[in-house]
Amino acid sequence: MTVTTYQVEGMTCGHCVSSVTAEVGKVAGVSEVQVDLASKAVTVTSAAPLDDTLVLAAVTEAGYELAGRADRVMLAQAGGSCCGSGGCH
Repeated sequence: MTVTTYQVEGMTCGHCVSSVTAEVGKVAGVSEVQVDLASKAVTVTSAAPLDDTLVLAAVTEAGYELAGRADRVMLAQAGGSCCGSGGCH
């Protein structure tokens, strides 16, 4: 599983959050989208790393601007931890 956080500019309200959530949620492989309006962070969970250009296209389709990728964390399936041991950091 991969969790990637993007920064999105231009969001100002709950409707913005809904639009970004809906469009990014349509990207193949996306299993969950969480948007934090205050920090402008969009956290995307997927089974495998996503092509950032697909996320960019989805954000653009929603009417906003992708400022960049903040981070990407790959989590092992076993135990849901980044190292697979279940007892991470």
